[in-house]
Amino acid sequence: MEHKYTNDLIHETSPYLLQHAHNPVNWYAWNKNTLAKAKAENKLLLISVGYSACHWCHVMEHESFEDSLVAQVMNKNFINIKVDREERPDVDQVYMNAVQLMTGRGGWPLNAIALPDGRPIWGETYVPKKQWISALEQLSKLYIEKPEKLYEYADKLEQGLKTLDIVTLNTDAPVFETDYINNAIKTWSAQFDNNLGGMNRAPKFMMPNNYHFLLRYAYQTNDNKLQDYVNLTLKKMAYGGVFDQIGGGFSRYSVDTKWHVPHFEKMLYDNGQLVSLYSDAYLITKNDLYKDIVTETLEYIKREMTTKNGAFYSSLDADSNTPEGELEEGAFYVWQKDALKTILQNDYELFSDYYNINSYGFWEHDNYVLIRKDDDEKIIKKHNITETLLAEKKKQWKQALMTIRDKRSKPRLDDKTLTSWNAIMLKGYIDAYRVFDDPSYLASAEKNADFIINNQLREDGGLNHTYKNGKSNINGYLEDYATTIDAFLTLYENTLNETWLTTARDLANYTFDHFFDDASKMFYFTSNEDESLVSRSIEYRDNVIPASNSIMAKNLFKLSHYFDNAHYSKTAISMLNNVKPEMQEYPSGYSNWFDLMLNYTNPYYEVAIVGENAKHKITELNKTYIPNKLIAGSTSENNLPLLESRYNPNNTLIYVCVNKACKLPVSEVDKAIKLLKK
Repeated sequence: MEHKYTNDLIHETSPYLLQHAHNPVNWYAWNKNTLAKAKAENKLLLISVGYSACHWCHVMEHESFEDSLVAQVMNKNFINIKVDREERPDVDQVYMNAVQLMTGRGGWPLNAIALPDGRPIWGETYVPKKQWISALEQLSKLYIEKPEKLYEYADKLEQGLKTLDIVTLNTDAPVFETDYINNAIKTWSAQFDNNLGGMNRAPKFMMPNNYHFLLRYAYQTNDNKLQDYVNLTLKKMAYGGVFDQIGGGFSRYSVDTKWHVPHFEKMLYDNGQLVSLYSDAYLITKNDLYKDIVTETLEYIKREMTTKNGAFYSSLDADSNTPEGELEEGAFYVWQKDALKTILQNDYELFSDYYNINSYGFWEHDNYVLIRKDDDEKIIKKHNITETLLAEKKKQWKQALMTIRDKRSKPRLDDKTLTSWNAIMLKGYIDAYRVFDDPSYLASAEKNADFIINNQLREDGGLNHTYKNGKSNINGYLEDYATTIDAFLTLYENTLNETWLTTARDLANYTFDHFFDDASKMFYFTSNEDESLVSRSIEYRDNVIPASNSIMAKNLFKLSHYFDNAHYSKTAISMLNNVKPEMQEYPSGYSNWFDLMLNYTNPYYEVAIVGENAKHKITELNKTYIPNKLIAGSTSENNLPLLESRYNPNNTLIYVCVNKACKLPVSEVDKAIKLLKK
């Protein structure tokens, strides 16, 4: 198609912004010059936030932003700013908070109107074309005729925004007790769906951190009922259409209660966290289904989401072209009965029973989304075949359907790299390596860690947030530091390469210098070197990705053990104590904080392994699920507090310590595990 228009976004690197570079709307990117322009021309700002895998963002673009009449209204009265929420989560957060305060709901696309100084006065999510034009005309009229009304409203809203993410220092003595967690889980379990897994509602999001915490808690307290619920959830998600049964990897969520029909976009951060979750679940249950999920998801990441330099792309779009050239959600992933009969021939009957090409697996317009209902044992009995034959057939089906699917028009790829999401995927790879001992997983993890060190870590010790085409220019947010420290600590525990441990400590010190709020003992989302926005928020509620503050508190907890650092330790305790008053009412929004709380309510072990056989012993130790421990180790003399004067050239010894007291060293891993299980 020929482009009649080109706007300022043509100079950007974000694929989402570039998608809008040929709209007739005169879009600008969020930067100093754009904001100065609004002030100079005394024009209202129109801020539209989305991301490249967002279905309704594309709908609104097609209806409104590609329409020259809508563009006339926007260009005449506003300075129009397009924001990629993944690139600028700080801007997204401010206006999302504002829209939630104004309307009681949020989501993307997110559209806000603000005064030239950036303070919001109106906001909505998706708006149909007619209503959009009408709202814009009313607002610009009001701004010309009665601007004082809008300024008055902006003042009020600004006060509301400033109180929204404020955390006050909890001056009560920190008391963390098992009963507190038990009661929270009682409250939470009222919403469990005990038939289909997940929460008792639709849409269903995977929320990996919730299940990671519940899995650990159930295991540490021998709560069999809760273990069953978590395993039911993991099984149903693995059987569902939210998992790509042919190509591996998870979509963002399902629109129904049975995990069947997803919004088909695939995000890096979901897949990274789910690999970690299914790896741990396998370690506990030895359920082969979980191993298959990890294997197939990592194959998908390697095939579709990894760059030559070991970095990871951000996401795949939900929409792709149909054979008729129409953009349609899920077009790449769905199947029709006749086509499947032709491809699978004699196997069709078995296949259609396995993946429910029936009313259970039907979606719409003759399309089926593959979903499993029965486990392999049931299918084997019913069809009177062997386990080996079924496994062989599944492999053949997947290959055959992959070959056909790959000829279809592929969903658009968001090929920018985000440090925070890369660190989450990096951790997924190390967790999979820890559990399955596959050296290729470690190689991918180390390659990605090297990418972060070589491209995202600056000379001043700070991190950048994005990377594309060799450019890395947005200053990192707290999420980038928190997730990278977490991944590097995990990498250290599995390789004993001390570079990762010392880099994690240096990054933590950098966040104290640039993000820490001494009054509340929490960390701001943005650095003190960034341009200030309407409000400087503190992100502390866990969501699909845990809050940057909860990840940070866990990091400081671990670093305090490694470096015997009281400042880290006190800060972690204060942070947890600050959010404690809110945690019991809404436990699912604090699962990562609860996970940290378990470190204080149960014994937490330091395992120091010293001697030339240390790495082999760590591999052995990792075959048992022990969530309440950290590992330090070296194959030679080492002056880390946990390792000092412990090296013996003739013997590799394992020291198990708790509360600054160590038990007598042992040389056998099974003896160490007994000490850890007491």
